Amino acid sequence: MKVLMFFCLAVVLSSCTSSKDADLIVYNANVYTVDDQFAITEAFAVKDGKILELGTSEQIRKAYRGAEELDAAGKAVYPGFIDGHSHFLLYGEGLQQVDLTGTISWKEVLAKLTVFAQKNKEGWIIGNGWDQNDWEEKNFPTNQELNKLFPERPVFLSRIDGHAAIVNDAAIREAGLKPGTSLTGGEVEMLNGKLTGILIDNAIDLVAKKIPASGTAHYTKALLDAQRNCFAVGLTSVTDCGLDHQAVDLIDSLQKAGNLKMRMYVMLSDRPANYEYAFKKGMYKTDGLNVRSFKVFADGALGSRGACLLRPYADKHDHRGFLLSDKKHFREVAENIYSKGFQMCTHAIGDSANREILNVYGEVLKGKNDKRWRIEHAQVISPEDFSRFAQYSVIPSVQSTHATSDMYWAGDRLGADRLKGAYAYQDLLKQNGWLVLGTDFPVEKIDPLNTFYAAVVRKDAKGYPTAGFQIENALSREDALRGMTIWAAKGNFEESEKGSLEPGKFADFIIMDLDLMKVKAEELLKGRVLTTYLNGEKVYQR
Repeated sequence: MKVLMFFCLAVVLSSCTSSKDADLIVYNANVYTVDDQFAITEAFAVKDGKILELGTSEQIRKAYRGAEELDAAGKAVYPGFIDGHSHFLLYGEGLQQVDLTGTISWKEVLAKLTVFAQKNKEGWIIGNGWDQNDWEEKNFPTNQELNKLFPERPVFLSRIDGHAAIVNDAAIREAGLKPGTSLTGGEVEMLNGKLTGILIDNAIDLVAKKIPASGTAHYTKALLDAQRNCFAVGLTSVTDCGLDHQAVDLIDSLQKAGNLKMRMYVMLSDRPANYEYAFKKGMYKTDGLNVRSFKVFADGALGSRGACLLRPYADKHDHRGFLLSDKKHFREVAENIYSKGFQMCTHAIGDSANREILNVYGEVLKGKNDKRWRIEHAQVISPEDFSRFAQYSVIPSVQSTHATSDMYWAGDRLGADRLKGAYAYQDLLKQNGWLVLGTDFPVEKIDPLNTFYAAVVRKDAKGYPTAGFQIENALSREDALRGMTIWAAKGNFEESEKGSLEPGKFADFIIMDLDLMKVKAEELLKGRVLTTYLNGEKVYQR
């Protein structure tokens, strides 16, 4: 009898003191789980790349024995940031080109090109990132000076938003462009009967298609360079908006080889070959790659006056912008995408473009649903059209830094009354109770902190304007963080596996040197990511 009692006591004591194995324990932290209750806790355990349990530091350290234990020293921990709208591959390619972002004049652009050409003696000169709205002379330049500097070597320079470009005469000759060229959804600009080199929207492809194709090594380097920089700002997942199927296959192969670790949600471009590829293969999902959607362009950009407006531009009274395809095309692709069960994500900037796409979505979706069809940017909305996002369960995918980048000149384009329905993120949030936040990098900087700051404070990095730009449409800090994590995951049908720190979800998280929920607004942009983890593996250390 005594032996039996001793045995039972030993079993009880053993069960009280035993702990389960974990690969990693994070404790002494301020963990924002971003779960349904927006709960805050102290610690969590990780095994096989997923969250096991969360709780107090004492609870977790008592229940689990970690192969690695990390004392977070009271720092803030968040789910890995998810960029809900970006151009990941394009950004990586841009790192190998002439960076014209932040130039303050056409003269500075020319100077940068000259330096680049001296170091890179052969081939096309490719650059990106210029924005005439940042220059003292805000009209588009002509290619006259480009022709003097590079009479024989083709030059192709994309505007910051990718919806305009300037090329020199050598590039024009390569493309065989002639004065009087016209096309749907684009413009080849002329002045006094001569081509200026400015190409708007669909006209860009007339020259871009002549640029020699890059090889696998080029694209591999672009993806890995982009990954390195994104991990450094806390991104563990990105939505790449508009790739061809060849890029998808490369991404998949690099992930399977263990070289590319960034999780990617890829929207295929609106091209026949991509529809054929996707509909034959079906939706494709791994832990790192999700392909189930298409990116369609309704119109261009506001900065280059390619956004399609219901009424003429306030600063160009004979111009309303244009749709990039005829209306029949949008309806046909919507029906095709719907019939195959895929997601449709449409770029729409102007109020006319947004209305047209809402019309198409309404005709196909026929009321509330869980298809999660998106409008990317949803930038200028007519007052009577906001409710239609709720009517058809259309998800706004917005980029808050567009508001603070464009605010200097958007009023000139739209006029005061129309501006009230632009960059209206709070009004859009009210429609379905959630929205997706992203950066649109490389159009904007890659750092999600800029997204958070612009969404919450509605100011630029210089603190302008003092009261915030249309501050009534600011988001709360909690909603902004949700938009960069769980809501961004939901926009990609991935909320059950990431976007919050909960048992069973991927252990994708970051540690920061400040608390986004508590610091003063003016301190937000000083924040830095200290460590980034993906699948419980450290992929960045500051």
